[in-house]
Amino acid sequence: MKGAHFLVAFVLLALSSSFAFAFDPSPLQDFCVATNDPKDGVFVNGKFCRDPMLATANDFSFSGLNIPGNTSNQVGSNVTLLNVDKIPGLNTLGISIARIDFAPYGGLNPPHIHPRATEILVVLEGTLYVGFVTSNPNRLITKVLNAGDVFVFPIGLIHFQFNIGNTNAVAIAGLSSQNPGVITIANAVFGSNPPINPDVLAKAFQLDKNVVNYLQKQFWVNNH
Repeated sequence: MKGAHFLVAFVLLALSSSFAFAFDPSPLQDFCVATNDPKDGVFVNGKFCRDPMLATANDFSFSGLNIPGNTSNQVGSNVTLLNVDKIPGLNTLGISIARIDFAPYGGLNPPHIHPRATEILVVLEGTLYVGFVTSNPNRLITKVLNAGDVFVFPIGLIHFQFNIGNTNAVAIAGLSSQNPGVITIANAVFGSNPPINPDVLAKAFQLDKNVVNYLQKQFWVNNH
């Protein structure tokens, strides 16, 4: 019986440990302002840290998120991401923010994933059709959002936002990592460098190889 209790405790400990390492590590000090200068710096969470006595308000601020992004591209959207590269003070704090602008009807933030972050999105203007796809068996969960509505996209799942309104749309997203990363599905599959062998994609998507070759020759927009 004791052996069974020990096994259960061990499994729970293993699970809790995996959860603990699933996101950015907790900071060990008040802050760790990122710097590209390794002189007298300490390497923490992928960045060198500036001497905290040299930190200023500018390390923790950014101006211009009120400025609309340019949506005149093939997908009709623009993502302005403020991560640790834009706000050095975010280093080790496990959070970032993004503004997403959408052109009138048809503006799309294409299906993508954030490998290191859960996303919570609030619509400021317009009407968005949003959703994500679960892991196998791939259930689609969607909702139409209006101004003031909030939606959560779990970490690592394919998700999208599509403007179904006749006006511009704007949303703000919070992400649970200082550097959430993004993998846009179409770009990664058909626009990788070097390209994936067409035979692989033809088999995986059950497409004619000529269709795959055509898709791989397209210009895949990076809206970030």
